[in-house]
Amino acid sequence: MARIPALPPLDWLRSFEAAARLSNFTAAATELGLTQAAVSQHIRSLEERLKVRLFSRLARGVALSPEGAAYLPHIQSAFATIRNSTTELFEPRAIQTVTVRVPISFALLVLVPSLPDLAKALPQIQLDMVTIHRPTDYDQPGLALDIRFGNGAFPGREADRLTVERLVPVASPTLAGNPDWTSLPLLLVAGAREMWAEWFAAAGVPGHPRRSHRFDSFVAAMEAAKAGAGVLLGSRPLIDAALASKHLVRLSDFELSSSSGHFLTRASAAPLTRAEQDFRRWLLPRLAGATST
Repeated sequence: MARIPALPPLDWLRSFEAAARLSNFTAAATELGLTQAAVSQHIRSLEERLKVRLFSRLARGVALSPEGAAYLPHIQSAFATIRNSTTELFEPRAIQTVTVRVPISFALLVLVPSLPDLAKALPQIQLDMVTIHRPTDYDQPGLALDIRFGNGAFPGREADRLTVERLVPVASPTLAGNPDWTSLPLLLVAGAREMWAEWFAAAGVPGHPRRSHRFDSFVAAMEAAKAGAGVLLGSRPLIDAALASKHLVRLSDFELSSSSGHFLTRASAAPLTRAEQDFRRWLLPRLAGATST
């Protein structure tokens, strides 16, 4: 087995990279603050260590040999890794904006209350929330991150689960004293949460056809429930804060669970920026408890 050469000194590698990139020993010396003789000696020593010729000396400048051309991208990649790691670990971070598309209900009920904690944990990040009202709003290109409601299957996107939806009837305290809440008006939410029939069937409770107002967002329907307009099929964990504050009261112990929930998604082919990665690492464990409590 051939003996692997020991790691060459960093100065030799810096001289090689600069000379290869500039195709000139003198230009490399000027960039590095060395003499031309020093750069030439570094490269000569490196060639002796590796036992290959890295350059062909020309009348004006130098040209990489095949071995040198093969070696160069590895050295440049190694220097880039060192440079990026040093920047991430030791340089103060500038303020960076993370843009995320998010359903308006999730934005108002989950992300907005969390903004003070985000500011403490990641003071270098500013969040730019683009609220979504219709599924087709996600079709607009240009953003890496978005939060989507569904079963986790989003073509072309990787998804991290944030919540598991559990549905339970809730109403304002003024209506909660009614002994037969099923006779009260039922508030409807358009789309995936229009599930009163499924809840009644799973709970074994006789349903009724008395419907009331219909809303295109869950947060609007929740405000109507707080105002005493009717009974809402509340989505946990979105309603948890309202339950804790007694603005809404549970009307049943039965919760209908489903595979649906909120997911933080990102384009499969697009790498995240450092700020987007930091936001993702902050958000995921924060909502981990929402999938089990």
